[in-house]
Amino acid sequence: MGNRRATYRLLTHSSKPLFNRRWNPFSQSQILLRPASGFRNCFDENYRGFQPSVESQKKSFLSCLRLLRDHRGTIGSGIGIGNGIQHRCYGSMAGLVKRNPAFSELNAEDIRYFEGILGEKNVIQDDERLMTANTDWMRKYKGSSKLMLLPKSTEEVSQILKYCNSRCLAVVPQGGNTGLVGGSVPVFDEVIINLSSMNNIISFDKVSGILVCEAGCILENLIAFLDNEGFIMPLDLGAKGSCQIGGNISTNAGGLRLLRYGSLHGTVLGLEAVLANGNVLDILGTLRKDNTGYDLKHLFIGSEGSLGIVTKVSILTPPKLSSVNVAFLACKDYDSCQFQRLISGILDGSLSLLVYVSVVLSGILLSSFRFRIRLIILRLLQDAKRKLGEILSAFEFLDSQAMDLVLHHLEGVRNPLPPSRHNFYLLIETTGSDESNDKQKLEAFLLRSLENGLISDGVLAQDINQASSFWRIREGIPEALLKAGAVYKYDLSIPVEKMYNLVEEMQDRLGNVAKTVAYGHLGDGNLHLNVSSPQYDDKILAQIEPFVYEWTSKYRGSISAEHGLGLMKANEILYSKSVETVQLMASIKKLLDPREILNPYKVLPQSLISAC
Repeated sequence: MGNRRATYRLLTHSSKPLFNRRWNPFSQSQILLRPASGFRNCFDENYRGFQPSVESQKKSFLSCLRLLRDHRGTIGSGIGIGNGIQHRCYGSMAGLVKRNPAFSELNAEDIRYFEGILGEKNVIQDDERLMTANTDWMRKYKGSSKLMLLPKSTEEVSQILKYCNSRCLAVVPQGGNTGLVGGSVPVFDEVIINLSSMNNIISFDKVSGILVCEAGCILENLIAFLDNEGFIMPLDLGAKGSCQIGGNISTNAGGLRLLRYGSLHGTVLGLEAVLANGNVLDILGTLRKDNTGYDLKHLFIGSEGSLGIVTKVSILTPPKLSSVNVAFLACKDYDSCQFQRLISGILDGSLSLLVYVSVVLSGILLSSFRFRIRLIILRLLQDAKRKLGEILSAFEFLDSQAMDLVLHHLEGVRNPLPPSRHNFYLLIETTGSDESNDKQKLEAFLLRSLENGLISDGVLAQDINQASSFWRIREGIPEALLKAGAVYKYDLSIPVEKMYNLVEEMQDRLGNVAKTVAYGHLGDGNLHLNVSSPQYDDKILAQIEPFVYEWTSKYRGSISAEHGLGLMKANEILYSKSVETVQLMASIKKLLDPREILNPYKVLPQSLISAC
């Protein structure tokens, strides 16, 4: 009966024509300024997990790191001090950072200089505006800057940095301030350089689809501009109503459709950046092919403003396709999962022999709820990639805890699959050029998955509004988490077959003390692990860290899939990168920013930069 009801729901909801134009699922005014669910996706193929033996070989290099980790019990409760103002920071490194004594303090002469080049109205000293700029949107990190500058051109950015470098005034570049790791706000009294006034579209080539614009362009404005031209941005984020393209590039934002369009390392063709000494690096190429020397733009993509401030960008945008379909699915009730059905999957080649042998030897298939989760989710993803192929543009997941939070805390959000609640939910999007064929492929995939017991229910969007409501659930999770109370957020790249293991182990560690909430980009192995509690608690943090980083390192994952390292994880980079790699990074930082004024205390441990 359950399968018949679910089949009827799929057929009746997919029998009407789906919308046949490119749509913006977040254009509704009430979610326009929704904060980001996350940003970047770089994974180091040469990764080496952090090991004590490596540490012993690099004693001088890692002495400060050992000291920090030995005192991890105090992390999260530290007090950051800048100009006499105290603030509480919650994160791995935040509580132990001390202001670099080499940095100068701002004086009246500095203010007069900046007013001379920018004008008084673009030199912000207003306490209310500074309070907003000093605080990240999650209100976890708060600096004490007394000055925000609003340059309108690359030349003004150059003049600012040249002066700050000569005075040894630390600066923090800022865009829409939607980051999640404390990377876009001051730690102490750094001068804020906000690029929001640099928001011009410079050119667009309708033949090649190459867009050139300034760094302060809001992502949603670029999406709207390209939509009118018949193209789309390859990047789409929940925070697109406020995040800026320069910040997206500086953090290598990943987003919802990386599965289809790839990362910014592939779509950014060139950029312009201002170095710490004020020199302008013009690598704003618009060529698809340019193999002359080192491709330096990649240094600035994902460096979080620590090597230079990105001021312009050229990006390759794909044509807008006419057919977009969105399905919201529920995974099967695993307790009723039949052994024979899964064995048939093994025997027909859908699952690997290695998995079959593992199942037979261990008996996990019959006794473990957790193994069934992995088995079914993995097969769904495998089938989606094979059966939907080139039209698959998003494959998102959320667990029951995430769904409960959204339904409880977000006004107007409804369960698309009433009345039941399920263990897992999936949002699948396809994008193509043949509406009839694309819909048939998706319907066939959904019905086959239902018949095979891989999903227990599902609905295919009939129109733009219904599709938007599905995306609202997925992208509303960060907002719901904030409304629920304190949240510890972790953005991880993990092999897909291991992804939910971490969630389960975290649930076991925390018990009833806090809720573990999981969602993310299943299609590219990106888990957003969240621990929700009524308030921040050092005891909860001690249960989470360093366990979450050690677990990720054990399975050769990345501790930052798309959010960046910022202040929160600067000291944890060795869990994902080898000592040699980090040493080279520190050398590059020292070469491009010898006085260390650009976004200090972020990305790399301060002790490593000073040691170079």
